[in-house]
Amino acid sequence: MITTQTARMLTRYNAWSNKLMYDAVAALPEGEATKERKSLFKNMVHTLNHIYVIDRIWQAHLEGREHGYTARNTPGHPPLAELWRSQQDVDNWYIAWSDKASDAALGETVNFELIGGNKGMMTRGEILLHVVTHTSYHRGFAADLFFQVPARPPTMDLPVYLREKGNGE
Repeated sequence: MITTQTARMLTRYNAWSNKLMYDAVAALPEGEATKERKSLFKNMVHTLNHIYVIDRIWQAHLEGREHGYTARNTPGHPPLAELWRSQQDVDNWYIAWSDKASDAALGETVNFELIGGNKGMMTRGEILLHVVTHTSYHRGFAADLFFQVPARPPTMDLPVYLREKGNGE
């Protein structure tokens, strides 16, 4: 079971990692972030957009409301700066949500429907763990695209975060 302490660390780690990725993508030479590449999501920004869409979908599940998405990504993506502002909003929502969550709330089961129509249920803590691991997984897709630039992606490992933030705070 995910504890409140773990939930708070994970949401902060996720926001920290997202900032490193967005800063690194923004620092690339003009056009590299949106240059079409061999990848599932075609370019870096569209990959980051997928992360944002999924974060919003799971936010809606946690809030018990419809999310309004019909796919796991949108056909296009906003400019990087606009997407970054939106990502910060959702990252801050998860941090605030984790700050208010109790151990009992993290253990509550949430019923949901996936984009493809399959029904599922997970605890709130499991949903948070999924959000963080999903985001890490797809930040890895974006990081891999750096090598096609060529450029070095940021280091976003949990031990680095814990060292830099003094165990996450």
